[in-house]
Amino acid sequence: MEAIADFGPLIVASDLERRLGEGSLRVLDCRFDLMAPDAGREAWLAGHIPGAVFVDLDRDLAGPVTPDTGRHPLPAVANAERMFGSAGIDANIDVVVYDGGSGGIAARAWWLLRWLGHERVALLDQGYAGWIAGGRSVESGEQRVEARSFKASVRDELVLTTTEIVDGGAETLKLVDARDAARYRGEVEPIDPVAGHVPGARSLPFTDNLEDGGAWKSVDAIRENIRSVVGDADEEWSVMCGSGVTACHLVVAALLAGAREPRVYAGSWSEWIRDPDRPIAEGT
Repeated sequence: MEAIADFGPLIVASDLERRLGEGSLRVLDCRFDLMAPDAGREAWLAGHIPGAVFVDLDRDLAGPVTPDTGRHPLPAVANAERMFGSAGIDANIDVVVYDGGSGGIAARAWWLLRWLGHERVALLDQGYAGWIAGGRSVESGEQRVEARSFKASVRDELVLTTTEIVDGGAETLKLVDARDAARYRGEVEPIDPVAGHVPGARSLPFTDNLEDGGAWKSVDAIRENIRSVVGDADEEWSVMCGSGVTACHLVVAALLAGAREPRVYAGSWSEWIRDPDRPIAEGT
């Protein structure tokens, strides 16, 4: 049987469709709307890829927010183990994650599984939008699965902390910001109370690696995007965004392009600005 890992970090709808119904496969629906937190679950109930289990960004893919954290801190390991186990995942299960289309939310679930030591996971190219555009079957209503025992093997080396940025500097760490360029420049800020970026951070919006229709660009185009911002992609680099979610999309891009896997600043911009004494930059 062909494992998800053989497809790489990305899987296309036709390959997923071929494996639906296999006991060794679990599909996670990660649709979420920051402005309407209940919309993802409502969309899942209305229609989802057959067998897909819903996971919520706020409740399942993040821990409680505190005065010192960003908007989506990493969940406690024990809580993540229980959540993924209740979704029917253990070491023998291949996982496919998807969201509405871009992969910007689903990439968080993809990365969390890898952070916890489960590398048999792939992101669905074009997500649910691509799935239904191809006329493929969907289900509606609740989806229940048999729980399994998920045991984490945490990879702390994948995480970058605020302290490391303060001590080492964003420029030295080659910190790349996945947010929209206008947010990076501080021209707009629709979510967080302060606009701008971490001084020394570079800009590479995660959407730059997608075609207008939401499909991923070619490996060559993605590699060039990374090279143009990072330089030597074999050297250490790191990624961030607003709250450590869409930054994970750049990790998918790095693995697709054969670049070195970057560390994720899990707290990201929303954690950085918690301390008013931390410097803020605007413009390019």
